[in-house]
Amino acid sequence: MAHAPSGEATTLWAKDIPLDAAIHRFTVGEDPETDLALLAWDALGSAAHAKMLAATGLIPEADAVSLVRGLRRIANLAKQGAFPIPPHMEDGHTAIEADLTRHLGPAGGRIHLARSRNDQVILALRLYLRDKLVRLGLRVADLAEGFLAFAKAHQDTPLPGYTHLRRAMPSTFGLWATAFAEGLLEELEALQGVYGRLDRCPLGSAAGFGVPLPIDRSLTAKLLGFSKVQRSPIDVQNSRGRHEAAVLQWAASVGGVLEKFLWDVSLYSTEEFGFLKLPDAFTTGSSIMPQKKNPDVVELARGRCRELRGAAGLVEQLASGLPSSYHRDFQLLKQPLITTLRHAEDLFTVLTPLLPALQVKAEAAADASSDELYAAHQAYVLVQGGLPFREAYRKVAQQIQDGTFAPDRTALTATHLGGAGNLALDALQADLTTARGWIEAKQNLHAQAEASLWAG
Repeated sequence: MAHAPSGEATTLWAKDIPLDAAIHRFTVGEDPETDLALLAWDALGSAAHAKMLAATGLIPEADAVSLVRGLRRIANLAKQGAFPIPPHMEDGHTAIEADLTRHLGPAGGRIHLARSRNDQVILALRLYLRDKLVRLGLRVADLAEGFLAFAKAHQDTPLPGYTHLRRAMPSTFGLWATAFAEGLLEELEALQGVYGRLDRCPLGSAAGFGVPLPIDRSLTAKLLGFSKVQRSPIDVQNSRGRHEAAVLQWAASVGGVLEKFLWDVSLYSTEEFGFLKLPDAFTTGSSIMPQKKNPDVVELARGRCRELRGAAGLVEQLASGLPSSYHRDFQLLKQPLITTLRHAEDLFTVLTPLLPALQVKAEAAADASSDELYAAHQAYVLVQGGLPFREAYRKVAQQIQDGTFAPDRTALTATHLGGAGNLALDALQADLTTARGWIEAKQNLHAQAEASLWAG
């Protein structure tokens, strides 16, 4: 039988029992690579844990000082990609504890007191997700800003409005762009609810049943900038997958807003429509057709939007159908979560420069805004003259059939709130400023907590 390599800190749970190498590889999986994204957060959470242990008298103050210093060194190395996780060490937790023990001796062996890898990994993930969510929120705010700027620049430029992909009513590029700005603002409101789910510290729940020691969970939460403690130790374990899915579902919902925009851009930039022109930087060529300028960035971004939905479903499926408390199935959540959130950030970032670079072909859009688009408007002109709407509707329909329809395009404009004549851009901008301010305040809170922890 082949055995896993022996030596220093092979696993945190090692009991000098031989371990089959194939089984070891299967159970370790992709953790040595995946946990690289969590190392700095694991070190930060461990620093708060060390300070709490010292504050409650469970370890000497001098050991806590040495541990925090060592953990800061590890965090800095991890951020530089210079703290690898050897496969035989199984995961980031093992690599961190082994490094601390190697450098600090017995003090390094005290870091795992009063916790389990179960609450340790949840804390690292919670810190990672909290940070990633506000970063994504700022990228979404940038996109909303871009849509508002586009709407302001083209608020009166005609654009046919479509239903069923058939010309329906007159619209404008401004009205079109504000749809996506408002959709993203709704997602920024939803972000605050998702953040609230993450804003509770899980550390101290250990394996899911607490520990028989006088730990101070509220102190750990305060040190890390959480507003509250996730009180039930069992619920801490039960929340694995629940919070990951919530963040991915939020990202997927943002993708749903962007997917419609991307579809419209792809459609409107075809030769047949010709309402928009993509900048060359967002197109690629064909290996066989010299004339082609393919909208590859738009199409790949559209695919990423669907990928977000699929990843959210995958994480939900992996975490579902299990009884309470910890199960090793949860290990499989990390890789799709971290990979997908990286793709989401790439998606939101690459689309930001697209909006100001889009070229509006106003003449083509105006030519497509034919008289028939004003049929409903003309019926309202007749209504204002005293006809019941249904009679006015039939009269306009008959004019269209007879070929005598000649609408007064200037007679009526949708000036109600949100209509083409009243885009409410100032109100939308005010909402965006508020949303961005909330996100930046959370980001500053995280930075202050981290700086304070590392300061001593």
